[in-house]
Amino acid sequence: MTLWSVAAKNTLRNKFRTTMTVLGGAVAVIAFIMLRTVLDAWNVGVEYAAKDRLGTRNKISFVIPLPKHYIDDVRNDIKGIKSASYCDWFGAKWPKDPNEFFANLACSDNIFESYPEMKVDPAVLERWKADKKGAIVGDVLAKKLGMHVGDKVVLTGSIYPGDWEFTVDGIYTAPAQSPVDRSTFFFHWDYKNEGAPAQMKNLIGWIVTRVDDPSQSAAVSASIDKLFDDRDMQTATMSERAMNNSFLGGISSILDALNIVSVIILVIMMLILGNTIAMAVRERTTEYGVLRALGFEPGHIRAFIVGEAITTSLLAGLVGVGLAYPFVQMGMGKWLEENMGQFFPYFRVNPMTALLALVLTVLLGAVASLLPAVRAGKMEVTEALRRIA
Repeated sequence: MTLWSVAAKNTLRNKFRTTMTVLGGAVAVIAFIMLRTVLDAWNVGVEYAAKDRLGTRNKISFVIPLPKHYIDDVRNDIKGIKSASYCDWFGAKWPKDPNEFFANLACSDNIFESYPEMKVDPAVLERWKADKKGAIVGDVLAKKLGMHVGDKVVLTGSIYPGDWEFTVDGIYTAPAQSPVDRSTFFFHWDYKNEGAPAQMKNLIGWIVTRVDDPSQSAAVSASIDKLFDDRDMQTATMSERAMNNSFLGGISSILDALNIVSVIILVIMMLILGNTIAMAVRERTTEYGVLRALGFEPGHIRAFIVGEAITTSLLAGLVGVGLAYPFVQMGMGKWLEENMGQFFPYFRVNPMTALLALVLTVLLGAVASLLPAVRAGKMEVTEALRRIA
């Protein structure tokens, strides 16, 4: 039997208090892991952005469209481009549930050349190109809305008024960690343009290009923007990573706040644990006095207290990490991927986040016990023996 084993057994002296402390710490650990996973999920689009893909939008704002002939200028006048496609935000609603949000984009026929992460059978792609009202949807969206190949789908326009009929020609898939949303509804830009009001015809939202050499992305970006410098509508071209960063920049303060809150949660847990340890020390003051009278050194007393705190915090960390996987990853994460895939395409608990939560919980538990341990170690034997908890 060692000092640490005795300290560990002391955690069970008051089973109810220990259980409540462990559960409270576990809740803090789950909250920490959840917030850190939200941050990781937000940054997936940045971390896994394609190095050879560029985005070109209106220089003033993303919501201001570009003339459709800009895509022809890019294809004809810019060197070093492997493919160039374009899209426009359609903004239609699902009539069965108007509050159900998903991206629906009117795109050029070669859009899937720009996003090789999207896996579409070649035969399906050819059928879609030949179908004026054809649509290809992400597998997550198809599962969520119950869409199947061959289904007739009607979307209600908001930006482009009216009821728009489509035929689901195919379903695309994509790797979980790719920046590609698996809940997007793609259809032909020509179909949208034919039915659009006169003042909204021949406009596109943005241009997507892939370059032959990723190391030349900056030069290609500059060439594209220079091409339109003297036009009425100028452009801003950037890498996919930069574009994702610019989007995240709008909510950077929220992300920073989540980062701070995740740490504060663990600090609160440390304070709770420190209070629990302090209560235990007060109750066992007489016992510590007896141990000192029997010849135990102040360091032994401190070891008992710190060991008990580490054991309790370790239990809280293990329980929290164990519950985080089914709650955060399998429960909340699955729901977010299916319902908010455009924001959280890959919501998984990073093993490093779980390890960090466990290590921080143990360290903070040890820190929380230092003050009660130091005070107990300094206490005189006679004072400890006559103190009543």
